[in-house]
Amino acid sequence: MSTFHGLEMARQALSAQQSALYTTGHNISNANTEGYSRQRVNFETMSPYPSASRNRPEMPGQMGTGVKTGSVERIRNQFLDYQFRAENSKSGFWTSKSEALSRLERLMNEPSETGLSKTMDQFWQSLQDLSVNPGSSGERSVVAQRGLALAETFNYTADSLESIRSDLKNEIDITVDSANSLLSQINGINEQIKEIEPHGYLANDLYDERDRLIDELSGIVNIKVSYTKSGSGALDIADGLATIDLVDNKGNAYTKLLDGDSAEIQKLSVAYSDKNNERHAVTGIAIGDNDPRPIADFQSAGSLKGTIEAYGYIYGEDVKGTYTDMLAHMDQMAEAFTKAFNEVHKDADGNSIEFFEFDAEAGAAASITVNQSIIDNPGLIIASADGSAGNGDNAAALAAVFDQALEDLDGVSVKKLYESRIGEMGVMAQEANRMADNTEILRSQVENQRLSVSAVSLDEEMSNMIKFQHAYNAAARSMTTIDEMLDRIINSMGLVGR
Repeated sequence: MSTFHGLEMARQALSAQQSALYTTGHNISNANTEGYSRQRVNFETMSPYPSASRNRPEMPGQMGTGVKTGSVERIRNQFLDYQFRAENSKSGFWTSKSEALSRLERLMNEPSETGLSKTMDQFWQSLQDLSVNPGSSGERSVVAQRGLALAETFNYTADSLESIRSDLKNEIDITVDSANSLLSQINGINEQIKEIEPHGYLANDLYDERDRLIDELSGIVNIKVSYTKSGSGALDIADGLATIDLVDNKGNAYTKLLDGDSAEIQKLSVAYSDKNNERHAVTGIAIGDNDPRPIADFQSAGSLKGTIEAYGYIYGEDVKGTYTDMLAHMDQMAEAFTKAFNEVHKDADGNSIEFFEFDAEAGAAASITVNQSIIDNPGLIIASADGSAGNGDNAAALAAVFDQALEDLDGVSVKKLYESRIGEMGVMAQEANRMADNTEILRSQVENQRLSVSAVSLDEEMSNMIKFQHAYNAAARSMTTIDEMLDRIINSMGLVGR
């Protein structure tokens, strides 16, 4: 072994401990960086001397030759990543549904002093007052104005529902664009990794950024990630190229969004359509150049599906969805009530004048209004059943329409149906909120487990810094010792007897 070997071994020790200090500093610098995974230096012993060979020197045993930096790898658990992404997609689905139902509850505003139920009660009360005092012009004016207030409440509710649906449509489009953008960014990082790994390097910071983007994508749709080797020169511990499959709620993959080997991306798109003059709704989700898949068959949880279910989608021959269902119920109530109310609004001879009007094509709830002639002349309101001035039986019969079982409402009164729909909405919102809370708890638990593995602990890093600093100092002292020994050999030997 060379006399100078001690210097080389000390130099390698200095270099190894220095790289560990640099990595520790990198960890500390990124302690608050989102998605960062702590890194560590893997030390490896150098090949001992002498190696097995025919001409090896005769020595009692092999001698160690020092240390080297084998690799710098990040600390990450792919199984926890898989669990997190599965829970994240469920959380995204229920959170989007919960938020949509919360907006619907705020809009319907029941029970309150300004909701539709209160407006119906006020109109009902004005008809009762008119039945008691049918000859009063003031009572008639109140009936006309209360009827107009009821119609305007229907109009406002329907218009607000459509306005929120418009916002949900924009949210769907933005979500789809975001998913496609994430796929493109992940593919771009794959290409960068493909250029680094074959040279024997680990692209740790690129891995972290890619995982962060994949986590974000998993909140939109349910995905499964697999990895393939980037090249023959890549290390065995290298992550490789990410391939992303779209999976159903049971984890079964049914289409590929990103192929890591070919770098081919299948982008998402949402198809909309008008159906049978009904409201605009989603007909399906297309992946790449494939035909749109019906929403009923798109069993991939995530915020995209949750928002679509709130907005409205085609299901067979019907239109389903949280907001489309509520709009349909509002139209059904407005139309059935209008027909029943106008049917009762007749005099003793059977002559009638329509109290309420609506445009069927525009939707009963959105277009219902009080006949302009009645607004201009409240005296046209038919309060008497027999034609006499003091009779208010017809006004009482008009008030009874609110509690009348209507055939168009499947034998339920307007009030009962509205109360039933509000109750159903409350139950749906309660369920969505509960599921959103439960899935968020599960997601947070897995995230905390993942952070316990991958997150930077400043206390641990400071301990490592002290450990590597002492090792560096010891290696420097070893080099000084070897230097003194060489100085003695080179400059002091051969001076005896002079």
